[in-house]
Amino acid sequence: MRLNKFLCSCGVASRRKCDEIISSGRVFINGQIAQIGSSINEKKDIVTLDGNKISLPNEFVYLKLNKPKGYACTRNDEKGRKTIFDLVQSDVRLINVGRLDYDTEGLILLTNDGDFANLVIHPKFHFEKEYYVTIEGQIKESELAVLRNGVVENGVRMPKAKVKFLSSDDKFTKLSVTITEGQNHQVRRMFDCIGKSIKLLKRVRIGQVHLGGIPRGKTKPMTAEEINSFREVL
Repeated sequence: MRLNKFLCSCGVASRRKCDEIISSGRVFINGQIAQIGSSINEKKDIVTLDGNKISLPNEFVYLKLNKPKGYACTRNDEKGRKTIFDLVQSDVRLINVGRLDYDTEGLILLTNDGDFANLVIHPKFHFEKEYYVTIEGQIKESELAVLRNGVVENGVRMPKAKVKFLSSDDKFTKLSVTITEGQNHQVRRMFDCIGKSIKLLKRVRIGQVHLGGIPRGKTKPMTAEEINSFREVL
């Protein structure tokens, strides 16, 4: 088995991130420093990360987390901020499937199944991600059309988005925004481009998996149906 796939399957990180970890010299195979592209016999070879033995999990865990604002999507934050793993009680090492901004709340998936994580975040499958967006003030139909067709940022057109009007009052407007590509800070950048300030950004759906009524900061196991909804694309 390729080393990066093994580490990914052990729940260390995505394969791309595992390659970065291998390159940093933190991984050893049978006491020898590992190299990019290394292969192992997962039944015989001893693999360590930062001096700790890494083994394939006996059981996979799949969780939905309602991430609050003010938590970083990383295990160790370089700025010393609280992370989503401060919220999770688990006997196994979990990884987050994708990310949410520090000030964005809502649905994020956690697992120790690296292959599942890679499937969900792989760009070729285009799983939809739906957000509820609350902006200050009102929005014109022409501005909604710009969002739907793809805003132009620094001369480059961003991907199209599905945008639905939900409600509005004198101060705020609520919208549903659905994207598939998930560029960095994509939703915030979209609204920046049309001069709108986001008051609240919350992810409520990934593919066919909905946030539902999970309280902020709490987790809920994914159902078999939810897990298999991603695997149907294979």
